[in-house]
Amino acid sequence: MKPVYLSINKDVENECLEWINKTLQNCCACPRRCGVNRLDNEIGHCKIGRYARVSSAFPHFGEESYLVGWHGSGTIFFSGCNLNCVFCQNYEISQYPSGPECSTEIIAEMMLNLQSLGCHNINLVSPSHVIPQIIEALIIAKQGGLQLPIVYNTNSYDSIDSLKILENWIDIYMPDVKYWEDETARKYSNAKNYPGVVKETIKEMYRQVGDLVINSDGIAQRGLLVRHLVMPGLIHETKEILRWLAKDISENTYINIMEQYRPTYKVLDNPCYFQISRRPTREEMDEVIRFAKLCGLIRIAE
Repeated sequence: MKPVYLSINKDVENECLEWINKTLQNCCACPRRCGVNRLDNEIGHCKIGRYARVSSAFPHFGEESYLVGWHGSGTIFFSGCNLNCVFCQNYEISQYPSGPECSTEIIAEMMLNLQSLGCHNINLVSPSHVIPQIIEALIIAKQGGLQLPIVYNTNSYDSIDSLKILENWIDIYMPDVKYWEDETARKYSNAKNYPGVVKETIKEMYRQVGDLVINSDGIAQRGLLVRHLVMPGLIHETKEILRWLAKDISENTYINIMEQYRPTYKVLDNPCYFQISRRPTREEMDEVIRFAKLCGLIRIAE
């Protein structure tokens, strides 16, 4: 199964470039729709102007096994973010963008270098606010010989219009679904409309790529891979998310139910976030896994 972007012709590339220019001029790359002119290096909510900032790029062996294989997932970490999660474990780069501004040529070179190292895919982490820059880089990397599947590793707070443009470029969508209730999303990520947005974006991602396809070597080639970080005191929301995935998306959805949550950043020593000031218990995790299976979800990461 070859990456979808290898079938793109010049006309589609030109349409993408027109979309990029229009989107950056009055930024609507994500649901924030800040409206700033990023072509003139104005910055909005994500704190990123014309050029993306890259914190790091390397073969990552800490991702899901179907992405890592034996040579790693070629991960590019973008700085900045369109959410403001009070518990962000990478807040140094998401809330206080670091790393150099990178031209699209440099990002394309990063992709090709990761391919030369034997990585199984190009894994774009926190891409929602730099989709235009990513597409520009992919056009160049494609011309330079890139042939790896592209992984869109997102917080799920994405624009439907942007996702429709990405249909030509993305092989694997890996959304991190966080909340079910508006007030929770407002309190912990400054995005009250997050749950509604996510329901639309996950449906669009699934429409494009379907269930996760894994080749005979155990490497993911195309499809949807959902992550959900279990948070203490929010198990009822986790259950609603799992029920929704099984009923409205697919019982064959591959899901990684993660227990890595720990209180950090603004949660530390702040009584406003008392509910999430601890790690999830073993009992909570076991309850969630049992519930996922009861919902009919059959592809749960171990």
